[in-house]
Amino acid sequence: MKQQGTDYAGPFDPTWHLGSLSRQALAELGREYLLHGHLQDRVGLPLVFFGWGEPAMTELSIEEWMGASPIYSERMQKALGFVGHDVGTVFKNLQFDIGAPHQFMDFQFRLDTPEYGEFWLAHCGALMDVEPHGEERVRRMCHDVEDPTFDATAAATHPRMKMRAIHRPPRIPDFRMPHCRWKIFIDETGEASEPHSNLALLRQSKAAQLVLERPSTDAEPGGWADYSGAFDPGFQLEDLSHSAGVLVLDEIALQSHLLARALHLSAEQRWGAEAASRLADEQWEGIAALTALRMMRAFRIVDEDAAAIAKLFQVHPTFHPRAYVDFRVSMPAADRVRIAFHDSPAFDESDDCSWFAGLRPEGHPALDAIAQVVNPLARLTPVEPSGGARFQWDIVVDPSADPVKPPRSLALGQISKGASFQFERRRLPRA
Repeated sequence: MKQQGTDYAGPFDPTWHLGSLSRQALAELGREYLLHGHLQDRVGLPLVFFGWGEPAMTELSIEEWMGASPIYSERMQKALGFVGHDVGTVFKNLQFDIGAPHQFMDFQFRLDTPEYGEFWLAHCGALMDVEPHGEERVRRMCHDVEDPTFDATAAATHPRMKMRAIHRPPRIPDFRMPHCRWKIFIDETGEASEPHSNLALLRQSKAAQLVLERPSTDAEPGGWADYSGAFDPGFQLEDLSHSAGVLVLDEIALQSHLLARALHLSAEQRWGAEAASRLADEQWEGIAALTALRMMRAFRIVDEDAAAIAKLFQVHPTFHPRAYVDFRVSMPAADRVRIAFHDSPAFDESDDCSWFAGLRPEGHPALDAIAQVVNPLARLTPVEPSGGARFQWDIVVDPSADPVKPPRSLALGQISKGASFQFERRRLPRA
């Protein structure tokens, strides 16, 4: 099969999967998946703010990252063969972390020894989002949230690994560059970092324990099969082999689900299951629509017909990895899309702390939001599940319908500059 680029302007392909993409396209989509995971907080946390106030927003910001990042850091180390206990291992983790989406959070690194290194942000999209709201908001993010969450990420590699600011915002002078600079080191005489209590709960989830398989062969030559070699401060996703690129995209998509689980768990512990479910539903609706807009641009999906809707559902990271959520897209007619969920680990979690727990036979606002990004006249209709499906809907564009306005949750996410951020291709894949 000829490997495709991210241009999906052609006809709908019912056999499309991540492995259909070229190495370059996998890298470009990987950056989008990283930013998707990052931006889900730009929807979820404002919802917490408006519902329960700023202190609660800060607390949940800390707890969700402390709960999720150690798990997915360890997963990526195992997936790419760089399990270790030194600073270079932490730096490698950051190069695959949804908390550090490439270019939007433009991390630069200097590794001095296995026990010491520094990183700095040439551009911090998160700072650009909060700086206009004043110094107090900046301190909450750059001090209150980052201090415990940075150490939690580092502790996944070494329990006495520390990250400490050399300088950080609020910026003095106002336009100081880089935006911040940090040192990371192993403090053998210091205390080991204490994991958050929710980490143990999240480790028990099907998402955390999911085994992802990489393709058995490379559909395209070149690139690194793993990251077991020396840390490369200039690493880009283009450096990976085709099969490694497919595996990494699945792991990045899973990071998003783990982070969402961590947020919903903290909300449920504070305010109960009903409040946590409302938060999950509205967060999913907003990030589903926001990422749909970005996916349409990334894949150059410009039409407003059923085929465009089908293609968008195929590529949307919410429904990846397929090993976690068995999601299928077909077109039984030229003007009709069918989407279906089959039994899979996403529906076998022991709690309701996930987006998929909110699915009902009648549908979900997130599914409507994705279809209506393509065409506000699109409508979902439940159909009797067939072929072993758990849930199933048909989507049609109804010319007689009234256009649906974008949801409030999308507007929250669009406040972030990440909503319109444009990636650049900095170099081609390595041989």
